[in-house]
Formats: sequence, C-alpha cells, structure tokens
Amino acid sequence: MKPHLCTHFNSKLIYGSGGDNTEYCSVNTPIYQTSTFAQPCVGELGKYEYTRSENPTRAALEQLSATLEGGTAGFAFSTGMAAIMAVLSIFSAGDEILSSASIYGGTYRILRDVFPRFGLKTTLLDTANLDTLEASFTPQVKAVYIETPSNPLMQITDIAAVAQIAKRHGAVLIVDNTFLTPYLQQPIPLGADIVLHSATKYLCGHSDILAGLVVTNDDDLAARVKFVQNATGGVLPPMDAYWLIRSIKTLAVRMDRHVENAEKCVALLREQSAVKALYYPGLDGTQGADIHNRQAKNGGAMLSFELADGDAAKLFVDKLQMIDLAVSLGGTESLICHPWSMTHASVPAEDKIAMGITQGLIRFSVGIEDFEDIRNDLLLGLA
Repeated sequence: MKPHLCTHFNSKLIYGSGGDNTEYCSVNTPIYQTSTFAQPCVGELGKYEYTRSENPTRAALEQLSATLEGGTAGFAFSTGMAAIMAVLSIFSAGDEILSSASIYGGTYRILRDVFPRFGLKTTLLDTANLDTLEASFTPQVKAVYIETPSNPLMQITDIAAVAQIAKRHGAVLIVDNTFLTPYLQQPIPLGADIVLHSATKYLCGHSDILAGLVVTNDDDLAARVKFVQNATGGVLPPMDAYWLIRSIKTLAVRMDRHVENAEKCVALLREQSAVKALYYPGLDGTQGADIHNRQAKNGGAMLSFELADGDAAKLFVDKLQMIDLAVSLGGTESLICHPWSMTHASVPAEDKIAMGITQGLIRFSVGIEDFEDIRNDLLLGLA
C-alpha cells in the first residue's frame, strides 16, 4: 500500500496514522480487538505481545497524535486525567512543579490532593508573569505546567518565553493543548517538551468517548512516559482508538465551523448589558491578546462570560431551550457549564475567588449548530 506522503496539516489528519499495514490494504485502520497476541516461540517475542503494552490500533492513533503535534512519540490513555496522571508520575518525591494557578479543576485536584501524598510539590502562580515565574525556580523545580488558554478564564501564557525560562533551569515544559487542538496551536515547535490533550473534547468532537493523549519530542521523556503507561495500564482500548482516529479526520472542518460560530457569539455577547465581562482568547484589549494571536491560529471555540451573580447564572441556564447544561466541551453540540459548581466544584471557595472564578461565571463551548439557533437561545437566557 502506498505511503500517502503529505506535508500539509489537513492531509495529515487523514493519513497521519500511517494507514493499514496488512495485506488487505484497508483505507481505515483495522480494530485489533484483542487482549493478547500469539508469539512465535519461547524466547522470541513478536512486535505485539499484550494490549496493555502495545496494540496496533492504539499505535496508529499514537503515531497520528505525534504527527499532528510535531512530536516524535505519542501515547494514548483511557481519559485526559489518566494522561495527566501518567505525565506527573514520571517525576519523583522531592521534585517540584510550577503550575498555572488558573487550571482545570480536575488537574488542580490531583496537584493539590493526590501527588503531595507522594512527595511531589506544586506551586501555583501566574505563569503569564514571566518575572514571577523566573523568581519561583528552585533546584527542586523539574517542570512547568501550563494551560493556554486556561480553563475557564482563557488566560494566556507565552509558550515560547516560558520554554526558554524552563530550559535555562533544566525543567520540562508541559502544555495542556485541549482547548485549541494542534489545528489551532502547536506548543512543541514553540519549545514545549510535552503536550497533553483531553482527547474526549475536540479531537473526539462527538461527546461519545473518553480519551487522553500525550505527545513528546524527547526520547528520554518518551521512554519515561511509556514506562508509566505500561506499568500502570490506563491505556485507551482499541475500539476507542479507532473511533478517535475516525473523528480526528474531520477535526479541521469541525473546528472551522466551531470558530465561526464562536466569533459571532463573542460579537453578540459584547453588546449585551447583562454580560459584565467576556473572556475569549485574542480578544482586542484583553490580557495576552498579542501573545495568543502570535502563537495560535485564532481564538478557538471556548469562551466564558460573567453575569451579575449565582442567581443570575441560574436564571440564565434555566431559560435556555436548546443549549444543555453539562460538563465537558468540544462536541458538535453547544454546552453551557457553571464552573463554580461543576468543573471547579472540588476547588475551595477561597481558591476559586483567587483564580477569578465567580458564581456568576458561565463557560460556553460553542457548537456547530446554525448560529441563528445559538443566538436566539443566548438572547432568551439573557432576557
């Protein structure tokens, strides 16, 4: 079967998994729905032995993820949190991580409540402030962990600048790229060492599977992540790997429609007196707009806006007739989330306030419906 040589991103979405290597030349990656593989003889192992360790379907997805992010090795996990757990598990007791203070509540939870029990310390800070970041380094700091845009306030961190600082101190830069996907932002060419995805979101795009991806461009880091993946076993099953490959093929066309609708929503919400504040990456006059527009293709399809208080937020959600209230994001359907009580429910109230998360904050994952229906529902909720 021909190798499908291609250099442009949209073509890589289709062919980046490497295609089928069987005699049947299927245009789609086969599903190797097996737990184990027969071996040639005692003392001689074949390429695949046990699906926890490696599986051809998962391997195709992992190759695809590395290709799209500009890395050299990819790893697929059962959830986004499993991917984050695996990456954090490559560090040791006594190590310290510098992390964005404004991050997803699930990430905050394991940094605060899980890994400290094993001696891994995390310092939360404003990673957009490069002076503060530089001053926070100690000999124990082994990694910097950032989200950009951050969840849910869309705060922007300069990936290239942070990468330079991290490298000066011998630390690893880890970037959660879930919100933008490699179609809109590629942290590894900007200097990141590890890129994470909750592939449940835009990479899947249909709200029907859970998955996590890790990509790195360093052989030593790849070996450490691979060891944890195999040792702990939180891998993505073959069937889900197949569905994720299938979904990624339409990533570009989906994201273009998501972004088109999101930009119209931003324009609409800026005109509404009930909206106290609007958070959208790259928006003129907002924090980090120039940085974001330099390192990303556009603002993506995630935005947040603030209403007066929790009562206003509840009234707004209750009035909606099409848009669902749900955790998660990145599906074809528009979803509204109340971070205070949902994605960041496990974060103490004082920490949420310090992050800038109020009870009136609404996070909005803009779908690919007809914009007029989205518009009418938003106006209904804001009325």
